[in-house]
Amino acid sequence: MLGSGIRFSVALVVGLAALTWTASVIVYGTMRDWFEKDVSLRATLAVNGVRHALLSNWGPEERDNLSALLAELTRDERILAATACAKDLSPLAVSGDFPQQFGCRSVGVHVRSAKASADWTAWKTVASLPGGKVYVSAIPLGNSAGTEGFVVLVHDLSFIERREATVRRFLLLAFGFLAVAASALTLIAARVSWRKWSEEIRHVLKGGSQRPEFQPLLQDVRDLVERIADERQADSEAWTPQRLRYTLNRYLRGEKIVVVANREPYVHQRTAEGELKVIHPASGLVTALEPIMRACSGVWIAHGSGSADRDTVDDKGHVRVPPGEESYFIRRLWLSAEEEKGYYYGFANEGLWPLCHIADARPIFRSEDWEHYQAVNQKFADAVGEEVDIEDPIVLVQDYHFALAPRLIRQRLPKATVISFWHIPWPNPERFGICPWRNELLEGLLGGSIVGFHTRFHCNNFVDAVDRYLEARIDREHQAVVQHGHTTLIRPYPISTEWPVHWLQSVPSVAECRASVRRELNLPADALLGVGVDRLDYTKGVEERLLAVERLLERFPAFRERFTFVQLAAPSRTEIERYRQLNERVEQTAERINQRFGNGGYRPIVLLRMHHEPPTVFKYYRAAELCYVSSLHDGMNLVAKEFVAARDDEGGVLVLSQFTGAARELTEALIVNPYDIDQAASALAAALNMPQNEQSVRMRSMRNLVSEFNVYRWAGRMLVEAARLRDRDRLTGYFVDGDRAG
Repeated sequence: MLGSGIRFSVALVVGLAALTWTASVIVYGTMRDWFEKDVSLRATLAVNGVRHALLSNWGPEERDNLSALLAELTRDERILAATACAKDLSPLAVSGDFPQQFGCRSVGVHVRSAKASADWTAWKTVASLPGGKVYVSAIPLGNSAGTEGFVVLVHDLSFIERREATVRRFLLLAFGFLAVAASALTLIAARVSWRKWSEEIRHVLKGGSQRPEFQPLLQDVRDLVERIADERQADSEAWTPQRLRYTLNRYLRGEKIVVVANREPYVHQRTAEGELKVIHPASGLVTALEPIMRACSGVWIAHGSGSADRDTVDDKGHVRVPPGEESYFIRRLWLSAEEEKGYYYGFANEGLWPLCHIADARPIFRSEDWEHYQAVNQKFADAVGEEVDIEDPIVLVQDYHFALAPRLIRQRLPKATVISFWHIPWPNPERFGICPWRNELLEGLLGGSIVGFHTRFHCNNFVDAVDRYLEARIDREHQAVVQHGHTTLIRPYPISTEWPVHWLQSVPSVAECRASVRRELNLPADALLGVGVDRLDYTKGVEERLLAVERLLERFPAFRERFTFVQLAAPSRTEIERYRQLNERVEQTAERINQRFGNGGYRPIVLLRMHHEPPTVFKYYRAAELCYVSSLHDGMNLVAKEFVAARDDEGGVLVLSQFTGAARELTEALIVNPYDIDQAASALAAALNMPQNEQSVRMRSMRNLVSEFNVYRWAGRMLVEAARLRDRDRLTGYFVDGDRAG
């Protein structure tokens, strides 16, 4: 028995030695990848830190200034040398000891495409010099007028070899100690219980891994491997329309996506002169989903609300959009006046909207509205069945208008994978319990495969409501609800805007936008400008926003006749009395403040109460010194992220309500309680007095976050998770009588 233990110990030591070698290869490769990514990031950050200074001094006549800036860059102990290269690949400035083999002309062939001289891309490589290995990176520089040239940085990689040597020693010591300890434990175990132990091992080798006690461990390992693979891919590549298309082709094999939403992304209206006009609705949902559909293609099922919508569709209610691009379809459904009043204005917006928002509005529930809500949800679910051409499609159901649709779709398409995303907050169980049909709403949403919210807090509220009102099993470890043998995942998916924003292609530079907006408003060139962009909804805190401007002018007289706040306010739901009253109050408040502080042609409040197309909205974002988002309760709020995305000059200040989901992400904004008018006024004053360098630091950080966590990442996470659920169902045959076995 002891001899067997010794032989096993020897085998164990040999195995650990082999494992040590394998681990060292993997660790070294992973470390080198990490270090090279770190060096690449440092290069980008170093150049971005002096980007404006470089561009301001770009040209042969500024050689001395450029040389000084390059010298500043090379003070970093890991940056050995740097050079600045013009568009014609001639060197503008070179730091000392720059390797000639990485000169402008040698590197330029990689940075500038031979086919299109205007196509500039970053380039990097690892090379060997007499002093050791170096990392060479070339980073293009440019502005709105085009690319001006590029900067080449040479980084010292000797520190990697030093760190690898340290890790090598650590691994050898660790595995050596592990080998000795494992051998000793093996000998002890051989003396104590060799027979039982060996029998158990033989059992495992003969198929013991199928025993129930092994299943949790194996599943955890599989899940961990999947998560690591996803995170490594997410870290290595930015989410773009191209990556989203690639991801969908990989996981969905190019299938089209079906979106169900009340609001359509393009509305066809007939003007008073009889001309056809295309309008983009003021909607955060549309802002988020429309770039996804352009990237993925598919069909968007929506209520046709435009006066010319019927004139532009075929006999099946289809129209291709966007105009000129035509990358996907809208399927328009028509509602009667009674259906629209009961389903949309009644149950959805007089019932569910105030129920889910804590903003001093009493929910109103009527049985006739509920009947219309049920009927319209059924109509949209039937339309999904008409549009799909496979038995297990992926369907995205959007928002509180269609809480019943997921279960109705599953009844018609038992193998469908349905993602329901709730764009507004989900209330706590006590408040949700106000709704007379709370159980039906919960069961409708649980008919889908995934229910998504903006924040973990809203996910928890939903699960608590299910726990309170339904008979269901709550799996909090896997964030799931199991009811009637069907499992629904509950997930936080913080929504965002597209990056880069395609509307910015048609918007002028920041300087031109500033000049244009000030001309339109008859303001002096040095006037300070604030902007707010909202539908006129009582949850957006527009009244509180105007009161904060009034308090600013009271407490800080220096801003009188200098600061103007422009509110772009799109009228919304004016058929509801509460919204008509809000319109009147906002108009009266703006007029009162203007009478109090106005003087001659100066108006502190400019209320533009009309629909504005996205290019106009982004023009105001770029022209303003600050943007104030004062929502009293919001799911995420994309206005805040749009403002950040619009400011490629890294200027401007975001003043943001703490009651938005965005406040959890955009922490470099000035976070305020919009109910605290004094605090909000102080934040506005701080924003107007903030130095440019502090603005840049804050805005740069927020832009990095919005660029990384953009709408394509939001959609990709949801769709990949849905695709995996569907693949699992196909593989294991979970579908039983139309439902997935739990």
